[in-house]
Amino acid sequence: MNYPDPKKDYYFVLGVPASASKAEVDRQYKRLAAQHHPDLGGNEERMKLLNEAYGVLKDQASRRAYDLGRKPATGSSGFAPVSTPAARDVGVLGHCLSASLCLVSGMFLLLLVRFQWMWFLWPLAVLAIFVLGFGVLMARSAMVAVNASLPVSNPWRKHTRLQEIGFWMVIVTGGFGIYWLIA
Repeated sequence: MNYPDPKKDYYFVLGVPASASKAEVDRQYKRLAAQHHPDLGGNEERMKLLNEAYGVLKDQASRRAYDLGRKPATGSSGFAPVSTPAARDVGVLGHCLSASLCLVSGMFLLLLVRFQWMWFLWPLAVLAIFVLGFGVLMARSAMVAVNASLPVSNPWRKHTRLQEIGFWMVIVTGGFGIYWLIA
């Protein structure tokens, strides 16, 4: 195996901190490899760099040698570049809060239009319906995130179709209840 190049920041290439565990390095490599693999439309040079970084960071001996020989990437200012998390990395609480915020604001707009009795507020009603629809999509995303966060041994994780049916039944029933409330 080639010796690691101390001029390259392999931690930055994989998007993991220097204190990342082997499991975190493995998970991040698999995520990036699925995105940048040439057979899936990715860049071949990027994939070679990912493989090189993973080859160094997955092995404890080569990682230790790399850490001893590398210069800190932060420089004198103490600034380290940070990437924003992807949507799937937001977490279960973030998904649930986003969905509830959309649903509550959509309901507020819809009820505001309904009880003001002003015909010229109809564009606000259309906006409220779109916000509610977006909230439903975000709620489904939250449901999927909750399901993915369950341990593999949890029996509820296997029943995704039952969860989908229950979710859409709640949405249809809630939509009928909203219609009944404002009609």
